[in-house]
Amino acid sequence: MAEEREVLGWEQFGTAARELTQQVLDSGFEPEILLSITRGGLLPAGAIAYALDNKNLHIINVEFYTGVDQRLPEPVFLPPLPATNYLDGQKVLIIDDVADTGETLRMVRDFCDRYAAESRVAVLYEKPRSVIAADYVWRRTDKWITFPWSALPPLRPAGTSEQD
Repeated sequence: MAEEREVLGWEQFGTAARELTQQVLDSGFEPEILLSITRGGLLPAGAIAYALDNKNLHIINVEFYTGVDQRLPEPVFLPPLPATNYLDGQKVLIIDDVADTGETLRMVRDFCDRYAAESRVAVLYEKPRSVIAADYVWRRTDKWITFPWSALPPLRPAGTSEQD
């Protein structure tokens, strides 16, 4: 029997991003910087940036998951890190697709908290086992999530390049 999954489609993603953005607005938090955790946070962060009319969008690249429910012992930053002078004294909204274990989000939030005036976390999904509670959550689930941007396998096998 196949594992039951939470499936997010493209149209529902648009609704989710708008509703998540509305939570941020309703809270009164006015982020000056939006920080996307790549790769999963790229599309949610872009949609939220448009909904907030905020062009100050940055990325931070973290590797933790290497496959379905396969991960490194702990998350690691991949270069380049955002220039910390951009974060100095700013209000930062950290955006990702899911708070699964929460370890990646905790590491990024701790990084931001060293420089930013305030940082908050927004995710589409949060799982009960997450070590941090996101400030803004669209849905909570304990299921594996299929996102529209990663539902299909890559067109090119992992580890290959055009030069191969």
